[in-house]
Amino acid sequence: MARYRDKGQKLLVMPLGGLGEIGKNSMAIQYGNEIVVIDAGLAFPEEEMLGIDIVIPDFTYLLENRDKVKALLLTHGHEDHIGGVPYLLRNLNLPVYGTALTLGLVEGKLDEAGLTLNPESKVVKPGESLKIGSFDVEFIRVNHSIPGACAIALTTPVGTVLHTGDFKFDQSPVDGEQADYRRLTELGAKGLLALLADSTNAERPGFTPSERSVGVNIDRIFREAKGRLLMATFASNVHRLQQAITAAARHGKKVAVIGRSMENTVNVAMRLGYLQAPEGTIVTVEELKRFPLQNQVILTTGSQGEPMSALTRMSVNDHKMIEIIPGDTVLLSATPIPGNEKSVGRTINNLYRRGAEVIHDRTAGIHVSGHAAQEEQKLMINLTRPKYFVPVHGEYRMLLQHKKLAEQCGIPSENILIGENGTTFEFTSESATIGGKVTSGQVLVDGLGVGDVGNIVLRDRKQLSQDGILIVVVAMEKETGLIMGGPDIVSRGFVYVRESEGLLDEAKERVKNALYDCLERNVTEWAVLKSGVRDVLGKYLYEKTRRRPMILPIIMEV
Repeated sequence: MARYRDKGQKLLVMPLGGLGEIGKNSMAIQYGNEIVVIDAGLAFPEEEMLGIDIVIPDFTYLLENRDKVKALLLTHGHEDHIGGVPYLLRNLNLPVYGTALTLGLVEGKLDEAGLTLNPESKVVKPGESLKIGSFDVEFIRVNHSIPGACAIALTTPVGTVLHTGDFKFDQSPVDGEQADYRRLTELGAKGLLALLADSTNAERPGFTPSERSVGVNIDRIFREAKGRLLMATFASNVHRLQQAITAAARHGKKVAVIGRSMENTVNVAMRLGYLQAPEGTIVTVEELKRFPLQNQVILTTGSQGEPMSALTRMSVNDHKMIEIIPGDTVLLSATPIPGNEKSVGRTINNLYRRGAEVIHDRTAGIHVSGHAAQEEQKLMINLTRPKYFVPVHGEYRMLLQHKKLAEQCGIPSENILIGENGTTFEFTSESATIGGKVTSGQVLVDGLGVGDVGNIVLRDRKQLSQDGILIVVVAMEKETGLIMGGPDIVSRGFVYVRESEGLLDEAKERVKNALYDCLERNVTEWAVLKSGVRDVLGKYLYEKTRRRPMILPIIMEV
């Protein structure tokens, strides 16, 4: 093991997102009074997060230590790694470093948010190094399902830490850019203090197939299809888009791109040279309609059954430009993210109803993962030979499985640290421990509101969605407390008024009795009166219906 220059400081590694979950990846790494941040991603809301658009990490620790935060380093351009960047940069004016496509996609996001990149931001090439305070930062090429993906090595006076980002080892990548095995091996030979490695596919044995294998099957389907072709995939999967465009050009077909996120990605990738298309292959939707159906290809969003995505709207005949017709062939070139299976299944059924042929089964070979399976994860460990190992990017069971793989590669169990969001991993040149915790968690984004929807609001939304609301309106004389009007009851999502008049009439009587009972006891505070109405009415309605609607009493003074 190489000797490290140790000045007595500890190196702190603090995941703000991405541990114990899939998505919203973000990691703060601190040495002394300097912090660099690796990635700032988002996650999509879980089913019970009613009305929530996206979920981002809690950046409180960074905001509380804003004077120490020196830079944001990005491993690649997927939403779960860059989707939270505008929300972070809205509060911290940081220089951002990443490869060309990554920064190109980030600039588009910032533009939508009315922000611009810090002028010190810089496009880096794989293999390039830069100095940020006490950190020597090196971007190392790895393979993933988007070009420009890099692992990031941070060399400090304590030692070198390698963050793999999302990675796989593709022996025949579409762009010909293989992972930098040589540099990874050199880091191991010099003595790597710690490896922070992607755990997404830790439960999947073997090797992840090459992205190029998908191209063979896409080409065959494009060749054999008799009618129009529609292909849905992740908007950021530039290699997949390249293979579809190449197949279309080979078979004399024209390509149109539909879906805002995919249009943005294609425009940025074409401008930066990551996507190549023969002249005239990519056309507008209006131009596409001039060609015979068998010569038409549409690349679109909606592989996850998102309600507002282009393919989902097409499947229910709600898209303003494209209508699914019998004879269409639809390729779903993606695996449903856990939780999206029902939405994807609904979209597939609707496409079949409109007469389309849908190719979506895993055996069709039109999708491969961008993440390393077990043998590649072992290879990363064996190439870099870290002293300490921290599994990241994955649910808890994936982190544990990755730990087992590391043990099989000879890393002692006591040198493997399992943590969660907020855990502080503390490293010296000779030790690795779990310290305290920093603020972490999730911030919910609902429309323009960031963090203003919390557990209480979500609980209320859930109650409203399940049992509805009952509004009780009463007019009372201020001096005497006499009921001058009402109670009137308005029901929404609870019972249909005309069919439940008896129930609601009895509810009104109970409200009256509750109010008079309070007045007889000289209780006149509005808050106490409202609480009494809520308690009496809630108990009565639950006895009669076994439902608990939200009860909103309104008392008006007259």
